[in-house]
Amino acid sequence: MLTETQAFEGGFSDSVLNAQSIFRALMDAMANPGRIVEIDPLCTPPAPLSALAGSIAATLFDHDATVWCDRAIANSPAAIGWLKFHTGLELTTEPSEADFVLISDIAAMPSLESFCKGTAEYPDRSTTLILQTDGFNGAETLTLEGPGIKDAKSFSPSQLPKMFIDQWTANRAAFPRGVDLIFAGKNALAALPRTTRIRKTEA
Repeated sequence: MLTETQAFEGGFSDSVLNAQSIFRALMDAMANPGRIVEIDPLCTPPAPLSALAGSIAATLFDHDATVWCDRAIANSPAAIGWLKFHTGLELTTEPSEADFVLISDIAAMPSLESFCKGTAEYPDRSTTLILQTDGFNGAETLTLEGPGIKDAKSFSPSQLPKMFIDQWTANRAAFPRGVDLIFAGKNALAALPRTTRIRKTEA
C-alpha cells in the first residue's frame, strides 16, 4: 500500500542545485558516448526504482513528459506515486508514445523498435531510455565508435538488451531518427546516443 511518506520523501534536498548536478553529468555522458561518469545519486526513491535512475527521472521529467515504465515499476504503487509527486509526469501504457522510458529489468525489456524514433521533420521527438544496471564491468565488451569518441572506446555495462548489437544497428540506420540510451548504475552513468556505432569486441 502506498503511503504519503513513500511518495513525499526521498526527493532532491535542493531541487535546483541537485538537478543541475545530475544534468551536467548526463550532458557529459551524451557528449562522450561510453564514458563512465561518476555521480552520487541525490534521490532515494522506492524500489524497484534505483537511486540514480530516480535522480535522473527527477531531473529530466516534468508535467510535459510522457513516460512508459516497465512492468516491475508500473506495478509498484510506491514507485509510481513517487514519480508522480516528484516530477508531475504523464504515464502511458504505449511504449511508442513515450518521451522517456524507465527500465528496471533490461533482460525483459521490449525491443528498441517498440519505441518512438521521432520523425524526419522532428527527430528530437524520440524516446530516451533510462536503463537501470548494476555497473560497468559486464562480461560482454562492446567497441564504440563515432562522434564524441577518439578512435574507439570499450564499453561493458553489466546488463544489455537481448540481441543488442542487431537492435542497435537497426536503430542507427534510421539516423537522424532513433532512440538514445542512458545507463544508470549505482554511482555512475553512461550514455549511448543514436550516432554511436557499436560492434562486439573481438576476443
